[in-house]
Amino acid sequence: MGLTSNKVLVVAVVLAVALFLVTVWFWPRLARRGWRAVVGRIGLLLVTQLALFAAVGLAANRSFLFYGSWADLFGQEQDMGVVVDHAAGSKDLRVVGRQGLDVPGGGRPATAGQIQKVVVAGERSGIVSPAYVYLPPEYFQPKYAKRTFPASVVLTGYPGTAENLIKGLKYPKTAYLQAKEGRMQPMILVMLRPTVAPPRDTECVDIPGGPQTETFFAEDLPKAVSETYRVGTKPRNWGFMGNSTGGYCALKIALHHPDRFAAGAGFSAYYRAAEDVTTGDLFHGDDSLRKRGDLLWSLDHRPQGRSSFLVTTSKQGEGNRRGTLDFIKKVKSPAKVSSITLESGGHNFNTWNREIPPGLVWMSGKLSAT
Repeated sequence: MGLTSNKVLVVAVVLAVALFLVTVWFWPRLARRGWRAVVGRIGLLLVTQLALFAAVGLAANRSFLFYGSWADLFGQEQDMGVVVDHAAGSKDLRVVGRQGLDVPGGGRPATAGQIQKVVVAGERSGIVSPAYVYLPPEYFQPKYAKRTFPASVVLTGYPGTAENLIKGLKYPKTAYLQAKEGRMQPMILVMLRPTVAPPRDTECVDIPGGPQTETFFAEDLPKAVSETYRVGTKPRNWGFMGNSTGGYCALKIALHHPDRFAAGAGFSAYYRAAEDVTTGDLFHGDDSLRKRGDLLWSLDHRPQGRSSFLVTTSKQGEGNRRGTLDFIKKVKSPAKVSSITLESGGHNFNTWNREIPPGLVWMSGKLSAT
């Protein structure tokens, strides 16, 4: 049973409840004096507390995916990363692994699609980053052999992992189900974290003298994907979406690069580049770059292209409501904006899992395969 499986969590909860009941049942017998009774009381309290903490820890890990497996939890995952050399003239994307989906027929690509683990080498930025690419089942079916597909970049928050997009936020499974039910067209998802220069949070900024993260996401990544998979190169073929830091990046890239992305969706996004101990000095005193990293400022002072935007917030529980309302007010034609407002929510997986299904449907409606 996997660390994040429902069975493990159920067993832990049942064990914790059982030990609690055992403690209550035997407590009168252990209320006597003597070292045996004292040791018995300590032992029962200890194992009950351990079982309770284990159940709570497993529940928290299942929600936030701090550890993806038992081997990861116990430090047994020690394999070093694979360095992929890219000779002159070679592609900027290499497939290094494949896996199925957790759906019926998930092992058959033509039935459920496939998730490919890749390494992307940015030609202009010089950044090399791992990513996952979800290919819908139609991609492998003979009747669609000559068809191109729309694609969307999907980013986690900082300092999340790309695996969160598959296991916790379930982007591939949700896209598969929404397409199967006819709510959206088949779409390729390119999933990764915004931390492409770890451990630094670059806020998807081209840092003077530092990582050129915006160039990687806006230019290198779509180019590498389009050269490897059947994805077009026009703005209408590409979208960008993400949560938290990934949401800020998605909105910013779509806003500043309407010539490359037709749509950007930010789930619980914020609207100004963070500057703290995790980011370091992003702008090196260049106030024009700092203003450019402020999406509300950019909407007021820079031309708006034809990109479409989706922003999300909650009436209670989220701190981005005011910024979201300001963003909506400032979007002007030819740009378009849509929103999702929950009655209550938070900066967490539960909230984003309520927004991702309609968000994917919205994104699909803004993109074209041709």
